Amino acid sequence: MATLLYTIDSTIVNVALPHIQGSLQATQDQAAWIVTAYIVVSAIATPLAGWLGTRFGLRRILLVAIVGFTAGSVLCGMANELTQMVGFRMIQGAFGAALVPLSQVVLLQEFPRSSHGRVMALWGVGVMVGPVIGPTLGGWLTDSLSWRWAFYINLPVGVLAWLGVAAAMPKRRGEGHRPFDMQGFILLSLAIGLFQLMLDRGETKDWFESTEIVAEAFFAVVAIYMFIVHSLTSRRPFVDIHLFRDRNFAVSLLVQFSVGMFVFSPSLLLPSFLQQLQGYTPAQAGVLLAARGGASIVAMMISGRLANRLDARPTMLAGLLIVSGSLWMMASFSIDTSARDFLIAGIVQGFGIPFVFMPLTLVAFATLPDASRTEAGVLLTLVRNVGGSAGISAVVALLARSAAVNQSYLAEHFTPFAAERWQLVGAAPGANVATGSLLAEINRQALAIAYSNDFHLLAGSALLCLPLVLMLGHARYASPGPEQGRDPAAAADAAH
Repeated sequence: MATLLYTIDSTIVNVALPHIQGSLQATQDQAAWIVTAYIVVSAIATPLAGWLGTRFGLRRILLVAIVGFTAGSVLCGMANELTQMVGFRMIQGAFGAALVPLSQVVLLQEFPRSSHGRVMALWGVGVMVGPVIGPTLGGWLTDSLSWRWAFYINLPVGVLAWLGVAAAMPKRRGEGHRPFDMQGFILLSLAIGLFQLMLDRGETKDWFESTEIVAEAFFAVVAIYMFIVHSLTSRRPFVDIHLFRDRNFAVSLLVQFSVGMFVFSPSLLLPSFLQQLQGYTPAQAGVLLAARGGASIVAMMISGRLANRLDARPTMLAGLLIVSGSLWMMASFSIDTSARDFLIAGIVQGFGIPFVFMPLTLVAFATLPDASRTEAGVLLTLVRNVGGSAGISAVVALLARSAAVNQSYLAEHFTPFAAERWQLVGAAPGANVATGSLLAEINRQALAIAYSNDFHLLAGSALLCLPLVLMLGHARYASPGPEQGRDPAAAADAAH
């Protein structure tokens, strides 16, 4: 439930944003800061969650994060002006950053290794399904009640999550002596924050034609370079560089970045395709997309049981091929595509993603020491979120540019001298009403081709992950350990 708090809220507000903009009397550019503030602050606070969890204990930080995020949600629902809303969204992002990574680490810590596959499958439902049901729930709440309920809905979930964690999770002391690398944290925060700002504002500022975007990109590169140099030369760096020497973990980070694109980008593209080009209401679009979430739940349970029995690499390869195939199916969508075809493609994609995400989550921790779990879990979440932001920015930019190019190309074929084309569409050259209808149809067709280009891009990106999976080491997660009868030397050799 703590995981669902964050993952649903990452997409639920996008649907309600036009209503929030009108209610708070904000321009479109001003309203965009409601989303930007949340994303940037959350990205900056995510690495800090790992240090806090290690220093003060996972239970204490998780409880504080639930309270802060829930309180921030209620305050967002009560906001009456833009400044208040942006400030309260920053509170949400700051406290919500710890919810997903620490929830994952808590489960790995509290359950034996032999149960990690099934436990991570249940937890993965919150990660995978949250972004899918967020737009549906947000649309229904906004249409039926008010945009404020997109925030108020977090209150009962937050209360139940806090009560459950407080009652069930044992108290453990943190490493109170762990020092804080202020310089490393500042450099990493600058790099992540500037990069997220560049991604979020790039499309509205025409990307690198804007001085702001160029400056953000330049200083983000400088900050990450300085952070790497500092981490390599510091005795106690903010991020343990030794983690990246583990081949499974390093490769998992690269694949996790791509998984963020596969999960978040279609969740943005599919609802807008159905509403813009086929005239579905948000609720109707949500019903069609619900099948994708249902398939993910079923596949998550299956992949969780297979994780302890099979090598992760064949499972991940099969999952990537299924996801890529579903994206190729979506690339063939047109404005006349039936609801049945949407359901089939959504179910195929929903079924394939868990076969990548589930084994990938376990393999990333397979050869790491238990003491590194908190920091590793935070890094995996951070990379997945940044990958999602990068994917959304890429598909939105490609969608806008491709639609404009396609519109110009299609319009070239309708000149006053192309009489046969005008006859085919039943219009007369120069007639204002007919010309207006024709231009509207050209815009729809151009946008449909642009969506197809986006899905082709995502499908190709999924295929590019196949060589990365082959770079993983032996990736059978739950091999028998010393506690199951194998001698420590053999266990150490297998881990190596």
